[in-house]
Amino acid sequence: MNFVTELQTAVTKGASDIFIVAGRPLVCKINGQMTNVDNTPLKPSDTADFVRQIYELAGQRDMEHLEKSGDDDFSFALPGVSRFRVSAYRQRNSLAAVVRVIAFELPDPTALHLPATVLSLAECTKGLILVTGAAGSGKSTTLSCIIDRINSSKADHIITLEDPLEYLHRHKTSIVSQREINTDTESYVTALRAALRQSPDVILLGEMRDYETITTAMTAAETGHLIFSSLHTIGAANTIDRILDVFEPSQQHQIAVQLAMVLQAVVSQQLLPSVDGELVPAFEIMIVNPAIRNMIRENKIHQIDTVIYSSAEEEMISMDTSILNLYKSGLISERTALTFASNPELLAKKLKL
Repeated sequence: MNFVTELQTAVTKGASDIFIVAGRPLVCKINGQMTNVDNTPLKPSDTADFVRQIYELAGQRDMEHLEKSGDDDFSFALPGVSRFRVSAYRQRNSLAAVVRVIAFELPDPTALHLPATVLSLAECTKGLILVTGAAGSGKSTTLSCIIDRINSSKADHIITLEDPLEYLHRHKTSIVSQREINTDTESYVTALRAALRQSPDVILLGEMRDYETITTAMTAAETGHLIFSSLHTIGAANTIDRILDVFEPSQQHQIAVQLAMVLQAVVSQQLLPSVDGELVPAFEIMIVNPAIRNMIRENKIHQIDTVIYSSAEEEMISMDTSILNLYKSGLISERTALTFASNPELLAKKLKL
């Protein structure tokens, strides 16, 4: 089978992901729903053939790393079709892969229902801004839209460190240097330390994965750079707890003081199924004000949710308020609203008002 044809068909159908796993037919995820391409389960020889074809499409990349470690991540482009992010792996002694579809063109923030407050984070000049959410919730897309806003409006040097590269940014008003981990540089920490010597104004760090990355990112933010990154957390309070938990208890107070100083905003997002079968985002947006800085510094993280929920500031919104607004706009059903709510009981009362 020719995998190029399968990729073209998946893009035409609007698939977000393609799953290649032995024992199942080829599967596409379309608007969050798994759809079999046909009724023929793939054999291990079929999945191995598909994975080999993907490596051939990726050009210079060989399968040595996959064969040694059992995992490999990379991206490639198919001219005239799309870009693709690949996670190849071994399971049950057969090769498998998940292929994420990434458009050539940067997405339109309006079509994605990105709030103006999120895009306005591009106007910050220093500090740490985090976009958080579960895998596949659109974090990379949101960050790309913010980076494109900076690229279009400021004469900055933007450095992106990604694993792998997703959206490609053309040089506009800014200069954009995009580096792929394991291809252009050996690790996030190495690339981040090097980036600080490359006269950056803005650094996009694909993910804050560990102690070293978090420490280096916070130091970079402290020295006057604007740092964007992501975490697999839902909610601002959970995000702050996750960062602090990476450190030894004896260090946590010092890190909390540092984080209170550099953190500018935390945006958490989820993708919800809409009434017309598509996906719409819901956002929790926390803009760090003096009250929240004090809570982080004094380890009163549990109070942050209450501040966001009761905030009268227009740019601050809780996840449940965002979900309620989607319901009132007719974009999602009551059942969806309650399924994705942080506090379903309280939201249920508001839905009946």
